[in-house]
Amino acid sequence: MDIAIGIMGGLGLFLYGMNLMGDGLQKSAGSKLKRIIELLTSNVIMGVLVGMVVTMVIQSSSATTVMVVGFVNAGIMSLPQAIGVIMGANIGTTITAQLVSLDVDFLAPVALGIGIVIYMFSNKPKHKNIAEILIGFGILFTGMDFMKEAVKPLAGYQGFTDMLLMGFAITAIVQSSSASMGMLIALASQGLIPITAALPILYGENIGTCVTSLISSIGASRNARRAAIMHLTFNVLGSMIFMFILSKPIVAIVTAI
Repeated sequence: MDIAIGIMGGLGLFLYGMNLMGDGLQKSAGSKLKRIIELLTSNVIMGVLVGMVVTMVIQSSSATTVMVVGFVNAGIMSLPQAIGVIMGANIGTTITAQLVSLDVDFLAPVALGIGIVIYMFSNKPKHKNIAEILIGFGILFTGMDFMKEAVKPLAGYQGFTDMLLMGFAITAIVQSSSASMGMLIALASQGLIPITAALPILYGENIGTCVTSLISSIGASRNARRAAIMHLTFNVLGSMIFMFILSKPIVAIVTAI
């Protein structure tokens, strides 16, 4: 029970920190994000770059794809443009995973301290947004640390598989592939899950993250539904290619690095 509470508490902090940091970044960028998507998606390559940058800023590929489905439904964006942005969103969402995999836990209290001071003593909206980014960053890594500590006892726990399934059921509910990645990194940091066991979970979360855009397309135009289905198709095909063709060589390269 203590382990479950620790994991859930850490996951809650991780998600809250990620959302707070994303909100701060989004507010700092203002309404420019939507305008950038509208203007710079003239071709697939530009669409990929825009999707990647926007997802890095708002820290959610689901939010980007839902936004894209909305643009297609409104006739602002064509289907080929939407496909490029969706591809970019899939790349941009990996930035959170790269960030939390770095050993920068010592920066969390520093970011929290600076962020709280700025938030408390400044009345300027711009400063408040910067404070939110710093506080979110600090909370995110604090949550990550909580999860790492919580999973330590699982090394000798017989019911570990059930715990793992429960943890990923929670991430399926909260609709965040970044949360799933955070849990995977926490488990891997304690030597509890090898890369070969992590891969099927990665494939699953890659497909599961499409649910939000599919739901958002219900009742929308035919092209908007097509954009959501293209998102699902892209992720399913990508997962199958990795599973059956690229798995061994990519694992070998990553292990060597």
